[in-house]
Amino acid sequence: MICSHLLIPAILIALIACAPVTPHTLTVFASASLTDAFNEIGQDFEASHPDVAVIFNFGNSQTLRTQIEQGAIADVFASANQMEMDALTKSGLVTEDVARVFVTNQLVVILPANNPANIQGMADLIHAGMKIVLVTEEGPAGKYARQALENLNALYGVDFKDRVLANVVSNEENAKLVVAKVQLGEADAGIVYISDAIAAPELKTIQIAAEHNVIAKYYIAMLNNAPNPEPAAEFVAYVLSPGGQAILKKWGFTPITP
Repeated sequence: MICSHLLIPAILIALIACAPVTPHTLTVFASASLTDAFNEIGQDFEASHPDVAVIFNFGNSQTLRTQIEQGAIADVFASANQMEMDALTKSGLVTEDVARVFVTNQLVVILPANNPANIQGMADLIHAGMKIVLVTEEGPAGKYARQALENLNALYGVDFKDRVLANVVSNEENAKLVVAKVQLGEADAGIVYISDAIAAPELKTIQIAAEHNVIAKYYIAMLNNAPNPEPAAEFVAYVLSPGGQAILKKWGFTPITP
C-alpha cells in the first residue's frame, strides 16, 4: 500500500511538468511599413522560440522614437530612417554603432483600382482638383515623398513639387493610413513605399523613375534597457538572416543580404 503523503510530491511534479510555460514577451517597435513583413517574421520567430511571445507596436518611426524617449518599454526598435535611430543613440538608449541597416525601400504612387481621376503618369498629379494624400512631413515616408517630388522638378519643371503639394488634401501619420485613404476612394493618389503597395495589390501604381526616386534605409537595434536582451538579440539576428531577409523581399523590400 502506497502512503498518501508519497503521492503528493509525485502529483505536484506531474502538475508542474504539464503546466504551460509562461513566455517572455518581446516588444518590438517598428515602422508601420513593416507591418506585414514583421508579422510574418514574428510568427516564424515564435515557432522557433516557443518560450517567446512577440508583441509589435507599429507606427510612424518618429512617433515610436518619441514614445521610447518618454519611457515606453521596448526591446527592439526598427526605424524607416537613420534620423530616429541616431536620436536614440544620442540619448543613450541605443549603443553607438549597434544599429544596422537591415533592408531598403523605395517609393511608388498608388491609385484607386478604378482610377477615377484617370491618372496616367506623374505629370497628371499637378492637375487642378487632384486629391493627393501623403504622410506628414515629420514622418520618414513623408520626408522621402517630398524629396522625390523635389528630384522630379528636374524632369517636370522647377515648380512641379509645389504644384503637387498644392493638391495635397490630407497628411497622414503613416503610409498605411495613406493606403487606406486611397482604398476608400478618399484620394485620387498617394505616395507610399513599394512594400505598402505590395500589401494592397488591388491598387494601381505608377512607378517613380529610379534616378528620381529615394532609397529609404531601415535601421534596427536592440535597446539598451531591453527587458529581454537575449531574445531581442536573437530577433535582430533573425531579421538579418537569410530567412528574415527572404520574408522582407517577399513583401517588396530590397534585402541587404543574399
